[in-house]
Amino acid sequence: GAILIPNETITDAMPAELQDPDQIILVYCRRGNRSKEAAQKLVDMGYRNVYEFGGIETWPGEIVTEEGEDMSEAGYDAVPAAVRPVPELVIDVNGRQFRAALEDNSSAQALAEKLSEGPVTVDMEDYGDFEKVGDLPWSLPRNDASITTEPGDVILYQGDQITIYYGENTWSFTRLAKIGGVTREELLEALGSGGVTVSFRVEWSE
Repeated sequence: GAILIPNETITDAMPAELQDPDQIILVYCRRGNRSKEAAQKLVDMGYRNVYEFGGIETWPGEIVTEEGEDMSEAGYDAVPAAVRPVPELVIDVNGRQFRAALEDNSSAQALAEKLSEGPVTVDMEDYGDFEKVGDLPWSLPRNDASITTEPGDVILYQGDQITIYYGENTWSFTRLAKIGGVTREELLEALGSGGVTVSFRVEWSE
């Protein structure tokens, strides 16, 4: 029942055989190299449930040889190689790069989907001696809650502004991501004072 879609034919358009971006897609090839490339292409295209199984030559489960055999007995539950790619927010500013873990909410998911189309550059300014803030080119869904920020928080404000916090502030807004293990001093050194141009993009990892 598998569908053959050669890795070389996958470009930037959804394959005709895969019209539902939420469908579960299991990707494999002979040795594992092309399946990894193909899975990454599909994720970059916006598919949200891609599982990369590697090479069929090293498949650890049973081989299904008879049509109609119960697939629950074919080794699927025993496959540790089925890994769902995870998006990570990458922030580039003044020659420095920060990586932030995205939150588990619809706002962060929408941001990852938008950035999967390409990086976004935002002009940001200081506000209140605790954040840099700039306008996004589009609006995102809001999941506002009362939050006390910490250095490294990436926040969505009013649905169409993105902020990088280097200080503390308590307000009702949506956390998009968190730069781990970063201090106020490190952020200020990279962001500088006054206006700064910041690039946001996503990378997908297993």
